[in-house]
Amino acid sequence: MEKTSFSRTEKAETHEAPLDRSVETELNVTEADLREAKVLADGMTLTEVKKLMENVLRIHARDPNFPQTVLDRIVEFLGNDDIFANPDAHERLIYEMKVEAALITNNSPYSEVRSVVDNHDDPTMPSSTIRVWIIGLAFSCALAAINQLFSIRMPPIAVASNVAQLLAYPVGRFSSRVLPDWGVTLWGTRHSLNPGPFSRKEHMLITIMATVATSQPYTNYIIWTQYLKQYFGQEYARNFYYQILIALSTNLIGYGMAGMTRRFLVYPTYCVWPASLSTIALNSAFHGRENPAVEGPFRRIYRVSRYKFFLLAFVAMFVYFWIPDNIFTALSRFSWITWIAPTSVMLNAVSGFNNGLGFNPWPTFDWNVVAGTGPDPLMVPFFSTLNRFLGQLISGFVILAFWCLNAWGTSYLPINSNFVYDNTGHRYNVSHAINEKGLFDAEKYEAYSPAYLAAGNLVVYLFFFAVYPATLTYVFLNHRYEIATGFKTLIWSFWKSENPEASEYKDVHNRLMAAYPEAPNWWYLVLLLSAIGCGVGGIAGWETYTTPAVVFYGLLLCIIFVVPAGMVIAITGIEVTLNVLAEFIGGSIVEGNALAMNFFKSYGYVTCSHTLSFANDLKLAHYVKIPPRHTFMAQVVATIFSTFICTGILNYQMHDIPGVCTPEAANSMTCPGINTFFTASVLWGTIGPKKVFGNGGQYTALMVGWPLGVAIPLLVWGLQRQFPRQKWMRQIQPVLLLNGALNWAPYNLSWTFPTVWIGWLSWIWCKNRFVGFWSKYNFVLSAAFTTGISIAAIIIFFALDLEGRAPDWWGNSVVYQGCEADACPLKELKPGEYIGPGPGDFR
Repeated sequence: MEKTSFSRTEKAETHEAPLDRSVETELNVTEADLREAKVLADGMTLTEVKKLMENVLRIHARDPNFPQTVLDRIVEFLGNDDIFANPDAHERLIYEMKVEAALITNNSPYSEVRSVVDNHDDPTMPSSTIRVWIIGLAFSCALAAINQLFSIRMPPIAVASNVAQLLAYPVGRFSSRVLPDWGVTLWGTRHSLNPGPFSRKEHMLITIMATVATSQPYTNYIIWTQYLKQYFGQEYARNFYYQILIALSTNLIGYGMAGMTRRFLVYPTYCVWPASLSTIALNSAFHGRENPAVEGPFRRIYRVSRYKFFLLAFVAMFVYFWIPDNIFTALSRFSWITWIAPTSVMLNAVSGFNNGLGFNPWPTFDWNVVAGTGPDPLMVPFFSTLNRFLGQLISGFVILAFWCLNAWGTSYLPINSNFVYDNTGHRYNVSHAINEKGLFDAEKYEAYSPAYLAAGNLVVYLFFFAVYPATLTYVFLNHRYEIATGFKTLIWSFWKSENPEASEYKDVHNRLMAAYPEAPNWWYLVLLLSAIGCGVGGIAGWETYTTPAVVFYGLLLCIIFVVPAGMVIAITGIEVTLNVLAEFIGGSIVEGNALAMNFFKSYGYVTCSHTLSFANDLKLAHYVKIPPRHTFMAQVVATIFSTFICTGILNYQMHDIPGVCTPEAANSMTCPGINTFFTASVLWGTIGPKKVFGNGGQYTALMVGWPLGVAIPLLVWGLQRQFPRQKWMRQIQPVLLLNGALNWAPYNLSWTFPTVWIGWLSWIWCKNRFVGFWSKYNFVLSAAFTTGISIAAIIIFFALDLEGRAPDWWGNSVVYQGCEADACPLKELKPGEYIGPGPGDFR
């Protein structure tokens, strides 16, 4: 089959320009990329290169992923009029610009994208086939059922989409061998049970269908807290029509928004979406045919194919994970400093893994911990990892200062807990502040206690308040040109006309995707209106004590934040979630009504979160060249199927698991996440954020986070403009710094420290020295480790954890000694003492 390409001329002679190995390293290109770029560079004119580089500089001047050395050469190239007056005197620089222009024209300017994404396409390759729908829906239903069933277990079990991608490969290959070539012809296209070999596009479409099924409807949390008698005990919440309406609404509402954001978050070249590269690397390992030998560490040439490398790394991690997860758990929580003095309060508070701040340079030998609270360090750029770590490190000293100085009574509480406490230092009992209907009772509240937060939790809220204005400020300062261009192309798209400025975004992947009809905007609008209708019907049709306007509130919040937050995650791989903002605004609007606050939180948070998740899948399909209409249908149908499956499993869990969501529940179905959700709903809905953070509240001072979130990006932006020659300042990302400060309570530095060493080893040391080796194996290694852990965790759970068969020895007990078993406060309350005012002394 003939492939479409822009454009490879295999036998053309390349220009003998003075490009040496140092330039190849600075451009971060492999020899194959460079050979192809040289062919194209010979056919480019100086005028074409100048125009292209002007656009590149305008778009990528503040792009942290774009190579700084290349930007420097572009500035030198465009700023030197003598180059265009006397081109013969600047042959080297001109040719380097031609090579870089050729890379941008015929490939991605980012080495991480070039390493796994093919810049060629075969439009005749099948994608949406009968077998894809059968296999894809089967995996979607299976993953939805498993993840929903075990989501209430402590600890939970979740099957990732990479597991589906791994298992779908042999199933697809088997079907291509045994299924007959039976089919029908509809509208001139033949649809066969077996259209030929199992293709990479079919495989990726199955993976996308499985991906949308891995997460449960967020509204299930609302159903749990409504229905169970230990919470609100509202019997109508078991009504299946009510459950499915609000579930479909929150699950589908993000699609309409994702469709509208394609021109901001999917089509632009600078939107790399690092999280998608690991998935594509696994797909390439299965279907890639090229296997170039590459130079790597230890002065060796590596010829192992990606597929064999994946299998080796997968098996190695599958076998190894049994050790830190079950046999020798001290390797997972390697809090070796606390073993010196388990009862030392200060030592455990500073370095503890379970209950401390985790100041420990190497706290784990467990990859599940390394990639457990954020993006895999092999997957996201090192500047993202480093900024996130530095933000958490700096904020850790703020926590320590709060705790040691007893700010807001935090010395009487554990230093890094996400629980809420009363004025005696015990867990807050929300039943002492509400009436029998679950509504706020002022008399009971004043006779009980205000809500108190640990030092770690206070810092999390402080920087949550900062990260939201910081996101808007940072994107406005650095990406307003790109946003303006996105709006222009969006407006032009409704008239089905070509925007003359849109050509700036037409890199090779956009040009290749032009061969396929786009999913029309009205498809997304109809889906958005349908989701709104389901939400309004579910909320208005039952006694939810909530206005249907909450659906539009969620949309408004998403409209404000989806492009800025989307740009941050698309460029850096780090997501800014709106859960606290939605909780804060919702609790302020409907103070005293926990159920209404839950709906505000769900629509305010989930709408944007799902939009970004679906946009990531759209970029994944964009990279693999799956027709947009096939992606749209696969996402929507798989989501509807998985929603019905999750809702059915939810009803089974509520009705047929004895003692569910209680300490006596069978198989540890104790619902830790639902308990936390209920507590948060009462505290921020019933009691309300005004009493906690408002005027006269005990934590009013934390509101300084809002102006701080505006000031920090302005300060960094000003310094970067004042000192443009300080190249390291270009890597400072204020949103990531503030986002790093959110990784406390209950997590700590122990979950982040190892990412720095691993990220540096991969993205700095290995990439700069062995770019071919790094390009071939880095993302495959990430996928192999993740998949190996996922499958091993499932087997360990059913084979060992379900029966409590962990070995009873020092290696499993040492991690739970002294203050690492039960968190120790710095100070103890004496009998009759309270944190702050006692009962009857506050309002």
